[in-house]
Amino acid sequence: MSIIISNSSNIPLYEQVKEQIKNKILTNQLKAGELLPSIRSLARDLKVSVITTKNAYDALENEGYIKTIPGKGTYVANKNIELMKEEQLQKIEALFDTAISLAKISKISKKELYEIIDILYKED
Repeated sequence: MSIIISNSSNIPLYEQVKEQIKNKILTNQLKAGELLPSIRSLARDLKVSVITTKNAYDALENEGYIKTIPGKGTYVANKNIELMKEEQLQKIEALFDTAISLAKISKISKKELYEIIDILYKED
């Protein structure tokens, strides 16, 4: 599994791993029922501690993206992809709500907000 982590990022390593796996699930690069690498194997491949990968897997399992079956392994959960995307949209809407409130207080126009979104979206 291709995961790129940055030691110089302010984002914790486990969060970087979690978000990249989540993105692979949401974009169907990892499909429901697919076996994921073991915690130890992934830690070895990424050159991080087992605790880092365990924390990432625990967070993904708590959010319903993966399921661990003792003695068998960790699999992508059979959760509905559309439901997962809807959850992400709700989080994005809440963040936009906060950003729009701040923009109104600061007298930042809609046009300026669109420009910011265009610039930030193109960076990825």
